[in-house]
Amino acid sequence: MNNPAMLAIGSTLLCGALSIAGLHTYISGKAQRAALVDRLAITGAHAVGRQRRFMGVDRRLRKTALGKKIHVRLSATGLDLTAGEFFVYLMVGVAALWLIASSVLAPFFGPVAALVALWGGSAFLNWQRQKRIEAFINQLPDLSRILANATAAGLALRTALSMAAEELEAPAGEELAGVANQLAVGRSIDDALGELAERLPSRELVVLVTTLVLSNRAGGTVVGSLRNLTETLEERKETRREVRTMLSEVNATAYTIPLLGLGAMIMLNSVTPGSMARMTSSPVGQIIVVVAIGLYALGFIVMRRLGKIDV
Repeated sequence: MNNPAMLAIGSTLLCGALSIAGLHTYISGKAQRAALVDRLAITGAHAVGRQRRFMGVDRRLRKTALGKKIHVRLSATGLDLTAGEFFVYLMVGVAALWLIASSVLAPFFGPVAALVALWGGSAFLNWQRQKRIEAFINQLPDLSRILANATAAGLALRTALSMAAEELEAPAGEELAGVANQLAVGRSIDDALGELAERLPSRELVVLVTTLVLSNRAGGTVVGSLRNLTETLEERKETRREVRTMLSEVNATAYTIPLLGLGAMIMLNSVTPGSMARMTSSPVGQIIVVVAIGLYALGFIVMRRLGKIDV
């Protein structure tokens, strides 16, 4: 111990050994975590009846802001897809549309088709989310009726929500099952129902959630309020169906106009092969095509706005 050189060498060897042991522990723990994530994902996939794909892509994608955003949007749609699966499928669709547009029309239309494919992926998620919201709204009268009957029978609101989750089909059954699971682990009714209202935003659901939250806070009878709300939701359900039927022609026109423009370009290029390539070979032609696509997009947006009425 009196030799400083031997003490320094011993300390260095000890630090080196500890560093190697710590690095080995870190690497093995990281490998065990990855294996656990894979095993849990596979177990969840077997639970829903299918094997997950692209798990490596999904793990890497979830670490990014884009992956987290895709996961949040997918969770609101109810689709049985992971963020990695959706991303891979979308990239395959982008590449396919790029190649098809470049070969059928002209190389200039390849990037345009890719941008349309990216927009289509986002629009598809929005459509699935809105479709799930509409299905959930249609089940709200039944949900309100079940909660009113359960409350009238003397059951607590937590028990009534669990009962409604068991009796109702998807998507209401799945969403309420998630709420019931959150309540089972100690989360408050206000937070669980508030998160449900944020995930599936609608006026009807906000009214129902507000009624349940206020009755839970202030106490009192909620049976009469829920039964009155059931009748109101039934009336709004019929009104929404009538409005959607009246506006179906406007919505169909919004999708038909861009398809007519695409069909006209394909027909022109078929009658005169290479006409699209010659037209987009000059800057003037490219500007004209971009302006035409912008006008079609503007017409689509305006028609969709005209056909969108919140009831």
